[in-house]
Amino acid sequence: MLSLPKPLRWVASSKKDLMAMPEEVRDVFGFALHLAQMGKKHPGAKPLKGFGGAGVLEVVEDFQGDAYRAVYTVRIASEVFVLHCFQKKSTQGIVTPKQEVELIKSRLKAVEASLGVHHDRN
Repeated sequence: MLSLPKPLRWVASSKKDLMAMPEEVRDVFGFALHLAQMGKKHPGAKPLKGFGGAGVLEVVEDFQGDAYRAVYTVRIASEVFVLHCFQKKSTQGIVTPKQEVELIKSRLKAVEASLGVHHDRN
């Protein structure tokens, strides 16, 4: 029996930001998001640190010396929410910049609040 993909929901500017990325990066992120819709996980998807478990995932793609990231949540069982897509500007380390983490947290809180979902995790 074929299972239907979960709906994909774009939060704030995440779709516009993804569409501005190079095609090769969009292809990788699109495939990762499709797998998430099917209840599966892309081999490159890793839990984003600081979000209490594997409910918020990040896919990182390097392309021509630049690092791109897509962050989505599977905490809401019925849908996949794309929280943020961005190019990592910093050339130091692999840590997600604080302002990006804060943006992801605020978008996740907004999604959960709009759905009446409450998590004690930060």
